[in-house]
Amino acid sequence: MERIVHRTCTLCEACCGIEVRVEDGRIAAIRGDPRDPLSQGRICAKAAALQDLHEDPDRLRYPIRRSGGGWERIGWRDALRLAAEGILGVQRKRSGDAAAIYLGEPVVHNLGAILFSDLLVAALGTSRRFSSNSLDQFPKQLACHWMYGSGFLIPVPDVDRTDHLLLIGANPVVSNGSLMTAPGIRDRMDRIRERGGRIVVIDPRRSETAERADEHHFIRPGADPLLLAALIHCVFAEDRVRVGELRAPLRGLPALSEAVADFAPEAVSERVGISAEKIRELARAFAEAPSAVCYGRMGTSTVAFGTAASWLIEALNIVTGNFDRPGGAMFTNPPVDVLKLQPPTARGRWSSRTRGTPEFMGELPTATLAEEIETPGEHQVRALVTLAGNPVLSSPAGHRLREALAGLDFMVSIDFYLNETTRHADVILPPVGPLERDHFDVAFQLFSVRNTTRWSPAVFEPPDGTRNDAEIILGLASRLFRGRGLSGRVNALGLAALSTLGGERASRLVLDLALRTGPHGSGLRPWKQGITVKRLRRSAHGIDLGPLTPCLPDRLPDRPVGGGAQIDVAPKEIVADLDRARATLAETAPPLLMIGRREARTVNSWSHNLPSLVKGRMRCVLHVHPADAEALRLQTGDRVRVKSRVGAVEVPVELTDTLMRGVVSLPHGYGHGVPGTQMEVAAKHAGASMNELTDPAEIDPLSGTAVLSGIPVELERCEPE
Repeated sequence: MERIVHRTCTLCEACCGIEVRVEDGRIAAIRGDPRDPLSQGRICAKAAALQDLHEDPDRLRYPIRRSGGGWERIGWRDALRLAAEGILGVQRKRSGDAAAIYLGEPVVHNLGAILFSDLLVAALGTSRRFSSNSLDQFPKQLACHWMYGSGFLIPVPDVDRTDHLLLIGANPVVSNGSLMTAPGIRDRMDRIRERGGRIVVIDPRRSETAERADEHHFIRPGADPLLLAALIHCVFAEDRVRVGELRAPLRGLPALSEAVADFAPEAVSERVGISAEKIRELARAFAEAPSAVCYGRMGTSTVAFGTAASWLIEALNIVTGNFDRPGGAMFTNPPVDVLKLQPPTARGRWSSRTRGTPEFMGELPTATLAEEIETPGEHQVRALVTLAGNPVLSSPAGHRLREALAGLDFMVSIDFYLNETTRHADVILPPVGPLERDHFDVAFQLFSVRNTTRWSPAVFEPPDGTRNDAEIILGLASRLFRGRGLSGRVNALGLAALSTLGGERASRLVLDLALRTGPHGSGLRPWKQGITVKRLRRSAHGIDLGPLTPCLPDRLPDRPVGGGAQIDVAPKEIVADLDRARATLAETAPPLLMIGRREARTVNSWSHNLPSLVKGRMRCVLHVHPADAEALRLQTGDRVRVKSRVGAVEVPVELTDTLMRGVVSLPHGYGHGVPGTQMEVAAKHAGASMNELTDPAEIDPLSGTAVLSGIPVELERCEPE
């Protein structure tokens, strides 16, 4: 018997539409869905790897607990009871903040997890919340929080209509977009050039994206805000400011002009690594294009000035008249309006107890997690819940966090892998795989380059005795609330009622309410045909809601204390931080800086257990420029010891001129094969973790984001045995 299921690939932010062909109960093929309104049949190698993930023998299917002889399987009722009792026991001895939670990136690819994870945090009753957000995207969200009034209001490049695309520290050809859902980005970039447009890439590495661009310019890692400030300086100095057509109140323009006044191209050129003349050419080409948009991602976020760089990207789009207009930076109009469903974003309501780093959007920096566990005192973290994350490999100084986790009083992991982080847990609660549950992209429709929506039905019925993420989260949260006594019983009863529906039905119920009250829903008007779960389920290939459209000032939330809806182009907190960037102009750059690298076939660390994504050549190699290799007499294939202030790793070398001199590059997500894990394929491709070298003391002080790029390192040749 053959059947075809149409759904979305959940392995990266591109959200490509796929066709899964099933024969006799097994996957026969996974192909792109040509009728998907966003991806139009395009997919990458990761989509086919969904079969590897579904069939992976290492994936946990049932709860396990640590015992004297290792791990033993237990039933769900006992597993949830043990998990709740262990957490509550630690909190009763100490405080509510003695328990912490870490949310990994896969949460946003999971309908049940994204809908109910906030309930789990509330049930824990803790302010110690950490996530992957402070490892990659908080600088962008904080800049948008201060500029537009919400960290959820993030503009995306209108790549389908722009005439000039300026990419800084971004490699969308490999990532398919990040905070920019853009499947088939190669074709979209080709169409820019076909219609006479231009693509310019600024990056310390001649990346896969740079290879397809009209221009590529090397830049010293971490110097992005200096270049961006110089570009805006040129716009003001040459009287190229164009904000007249912006249909939203704008404040701070004189303050922005003053802030960049001393960042002339001649002042920043040496530190940036681009000539003053070329900087002026870049500014003029951007300002003179019929439409233009600047986009930056990991390379501009995971650095010491991530928030400043993110702000200046937004400011460049605004002052050149390329904001809220076709071909520029635009807001989406998704069917689920997260801005209305979430409380207003905020910063600084509490702080980490070890450094005093302020929270943002309810989270503390993941870079402080290890010290929150290690440091004795009031509210010391002694219990931890992890949800779909592997922070030992993804956060700075992973060896330090590994040691801290080993010393916890109790730990629970909701994860289907026994990995470098979950091996420290006392109880592991594994959810079903992505093809065994329904899905809807709540998050990534916020960042899509075209307004579309799609329901993804489960391909397979989950095996007997398994549970999905929603069921696990609701079950654990209800037990935690109930364990708090009278104050938690009302919440526990409500979650218990949702649990009786089953995870899938509960998720659909909550989602349907969000859709009906969203911008494309019928609301209280039953005569209007709006987006509902029922309609989505009938539309197998998704629904096209049209291109991005100007939406200001309506999309802007009202500012508190009578501020109204407005754009602040010069937030005082970020303007003040420019003094720190200005001071680097007089500093001597370290001789060798390490940057990360993403591979087209992998996503995060767990994807290294999928054979189709790791086959072929070894990818965990250190890229070194030939001129930098001469002093150590290095050749491709040699091994080197890479040392930073906090750690060292040994890796093979590959010489390449795709890097700027003085820069080396190591991919992220590796470091497998440690004792106690159960990921056989990943162990055979263990590699070394670049986060053994990153320093948890180094963060962007505004957003708390870890500095994972531009790390000073030294190389030592490893002599052959």
